[in-house]
Amino acid sequence: MRESPSRIEHLTINSAALRGNPLGDPTERAITVYLPPGHDDLPLRGYPAIYLLASHGSTGPSLMNWRPWDVTIYEQIDALIESGAMPPAIVVMPDMWTRFGGSQYINSAGIGRYEDFLIDEVIPLVDRSFRTLPDRDHRGLVGRSSGGYGAITQALRHPETFGAFACHSGDLYWEYTCLPGLSRMHQHLAKFGGLDAFIQDIPTIRPKNSAFWDLIMTVCWSAAFGSNPDAPHGFDLPIYLETGALNETVWARWLAHDPIRRLSDPAAIEALRSMRLAFIDVGQYDEYQLQVGARVLHQRLDALGIAHTYEEYPDGHRGTHYRYDVSLPQLAEALQ
Repeated sequence: MRESPSRIEHLTINSAALRGNPLGDPTERAITVYLPPGHDDLPLRGYPAIYLLASHGSTGPSLMNWRPWDVTIYEQIDALIESGAMPPAIVVMPDMWTRFGGSQYINSAGIGRYEDFLIDEVIPLVDRSFRTLPDRDHRGLVGRSSGGYGAITQALRHPETFGAFACHSGDLYWEYTCLPGLSRMHQHLAKFGGLDAFIQDIPTIRPKNSAFWDLIMTVCWSAAFGSNPDAPHGFDLPIYLETGALNETVWARWLAHDPIRRLSDPAAIEALRSMRLAFIDVGQYDEYQLQVGARVLHQRLDALGIAHTYEEYPDGHRGTHYRYDVSLPQLAEALQ
């Protein structure tokens, strides 16, 4: 009997966690789900679930888009499974888009409760709707850039929920990742008429050039890492608007969100020790110098005796989704 083909399913959820979010973003969200070949043939078989988190400026459904001179993520996963490189798995791509282009996958007063949305709403809905193996030993995370940050951060924060992760070029080591952008934040805010005007005009700003993307990323980080429910926009800026100088008090709150800094927390260390797979990779020529943070993390994990897979490859930051060919098979195997 011929095996049934893979297929894509689309769930919709009206999120209680996102209700009343400060940016006025939609509460109705799409969840795109890849079901592997053979899923419909064996009604008693369960599958591991891998949550694929999008990078900043992208979201779950857009991961399915056509790519020039390349395959879609759907075709990419299909090829891995059909070749035997990857065991069958369910891959989940939730819509976590915000006005700021992302959320860093954590709760914040400036963006909303996106961590609660993922943990308390998306995962239970997926487990109810499909034949997942609904426990942490069969559930993992993968992502690139901010999605990689989300993968490692959620694994650190919720080892009871996730048993493995893959972090591709993830946001690490704020001194190199974030400070260069913060040094330009004062100038960019002036160019766009200040923070209030920028937030108001985000959808209509033309052109969305390098200055726009530089600022939207630092504003997103500010809202996520500088969360303050008493501040006008629900967050504090990490710079003084009068001079552009770094606000050390707010910056210290940012540093607490750096996964490398979290390795001073015994609970985070134990979470990493519990992982069935901790996969970290980065391009040697990353434009945001994320290879530095990845190397520091690798050294710290080695010093702590925490098993992990670490790889560098000769490329930069963008267009490296082909690295899922390396991580997805390892994740699916670890979660069997």
